[in-house]
Amino acid sequence: MSIRAPSTSSSGTKARRSARTRLPAAVALLPTALVVLVVYIGCMLWTVRLSFTSSTLLPKLDWFGLTQYTRLFANDRFVTSAENIVIFGALFISGCLIIGFLMAVFIDQNVRGEGLFRTVFLYPYSMSFVVTGVAWQWFLNPGLGLQKLVRDMGFESFTFDWLVNQRMAIYTIVIAGLWHGSGLTMAIMLAGLRGVDKDLWKAAKVDGIPTWRVYTSVVLPLLRPMVVTATVLLATGVVKLYDLVVAMTLGGPGIATEVPAKFVMDHLFERNNIGLGTAAATIMLITVVIVLAPWVYTRYVRPQGRHT
Repeated sequence: MSIRAPSTSSSGTKARRSARTRLPAAVALLPTALVVLVVYIGCMLWTVRLSFTSSTLLPKLDWFGLTQYTRLFANDRFVTSAENIVIFGALFISGCLIIGFLMAVFIDQNVRGEGLFRTVFLYPYSMSFVVTGVAWQWFLNPGLGLQKLVRDMGFESFTFDWLVNQRMAIYTIVIAGLWHGSGLTMAIMLAGLRGVDKDLWKAAKVDGIPTWRVYTSVVLPLLRPMVVTATVLLATGVVKLYDLVVAMTLGGPGIATEVPAKFVMDHLFERNNIGLGTAAATIMLITVVIVLAPWVYTRYVRPQGRHT
């Protein structure tokens, strides 16, 4: 008994010191926690609740069941929006990863004027999607941009009218997105390439392994954390794609370049159909959760299970 008493007292003292140490941090984080709970989680729950109502101009708290979701999936404009975001997301993310990686490999060759190239490649990312969209809208306009320039040079039969072509207009959004986002991927990949052990390259040269094989079989697997980081950042841009479309095409021609975010904004603030707009927003939220769940499980949940 004479031995246990000091031990209990000591552990109690440590607990009190630990509590006093953590108290200032908890107080400092309290406003942020309240903002997260009220603004983010609260607004998400409010949006989901409104999607089950018949709200039009103003929110109502009645119960409308799944009617808004039935109307949503029968709406051609929303179906086209969903198809467009899949096309844009697949081409934008894969294109940015490939182009960004190639640009990073180019700069990693210790080229002369490396700083200039890094600035040029990264500069588009410093501009907003609105500025990017307006610039590409001018450049791809058949009456003002590339097509007119080439025809004025004497090539009268040259045609590049994707911006006003319903089948090809979505790909002009992809081109503008690639120009804007590839620089970010380049910066992330370049940071990873600079961290690769130089002895690895020396060993590959001694073994006579082709350079392209080293990049694809050795370097790329080492860059997996960078690839994941870039993919998550690019995917965020895909989900909130709105201003680029508005600046370039306003969703046209027709509904050829409609995207879910524009569908939601139009129904909330122009068409006075809050119920349908929040139903589309809820579908977007569920889609994001389904896409991110495997990555969150692999990155955070499974490692904790191994440690316990």
